[in-house]
Amino acid sequence: MKILANDGISNTGIHALEKAGFEVLTTNVAQGQLINFINEHQIDGLLVRSATKVRKDVLDACPSLKLIGRGGVGMDNIDVAYAQKKGLHVINTPAASSESVAELVFAHLFGGVRFLYDANRNMPLEGDSKFKQLKKSYGNGAELRGKTLGIIGFGRIGKATAKIALGVGMKVVYSDPIVEEVSLSLSFFDGQSVDFKLEAIPKEELLKTSDFVSVHVPAQKEYIIGKKELELMKDGAAIVNAARGGVIDEVALVDALENKKLAFAGLDVFESEPSPELRILMHPNVSLTPHIGAATKEAQDRIGLELAQQIISLLK
Repeated sequence: MKILANDGISNTGIHALEKAGFEVLTTNVAQGQLINFINEHQIDGLLVRSATKVRKDVLDACPSLKLIGRGGVGMDNIDVAYAQKKGLHVINTPAASSESVAELVFAHLFGGVRFLYDANRNMPLEGDSKFKQLKKSYGNGAELRGKTLGIIGFGRIGKATAKIALGVGMKVVYSDPIVEEVSLSLSFFDGQSVDFKLEAIPKEELLKTSDFVSVHVPAQKEYIIGKKELELMKDGAAIVNAARGGVIDEVALVDALENKKLAFAGLDVFESEPSPELRILMHPNVSLTPHIGAATKEAQDRIGLELAQQIISLLK
């Protein structure tokens, strides 16, 4: 049986599939050529990340397909219900990348409170001629310890983010319409652990009381954070989005940064991805990454292996 990993797969995943007797193709086929390639090679399983779209046209035109796999959490690039209606298996890897995304959130937070997003832009340009001025500009940083992190959406990634925050010494509050209360176990390298019990609070209360907000929700039809929500936040607070583009109103976000309502924002995802708006990209108070939340070697190994195990279980 043939598996096309169109957006790539880790060597760990390839080896597991090949050991089970699958042929793995890692050719990156352009969207417009995808149907022809699948039919020509009689592909049984198609693996994608966020780049390749698996819509009704692909599903209808490729009768050899038995399985669609998403290396990651969100499946908004796949017509899941339609694929399942046609009898295809649709799988993803919801647990594999949680820690990597959570660590990226804190990369943005640590970089934000110490102005790294701006210092890394200006040091190469003016570090040799204006060192003392830059030192003064960036000399009013803050600590995360003792501050409140509000997490909107408390699934696997939200929980992983909370654990890092608790380890740093932050207070954690969260808002989630489904998860009313949770017990988190924070494990350490020597086998010790500490348990924390948390209860959900209304989103409005979270926005009013948090020093930093991190958003962890799936793709939405409407903004989770718009002008009204941003106005509720503390003066000088900050927000990070490593979930999905379109859950934060970027126009309202820029306005909040311009009028100093927010100190900074960290964005890994964008409304108009893969062509983010220049007003966002050029803003001096936005920390930017190009949708790399799950892009660590460790996460990709876990994703590849988890996909392989599910494929072997379902197709063998």
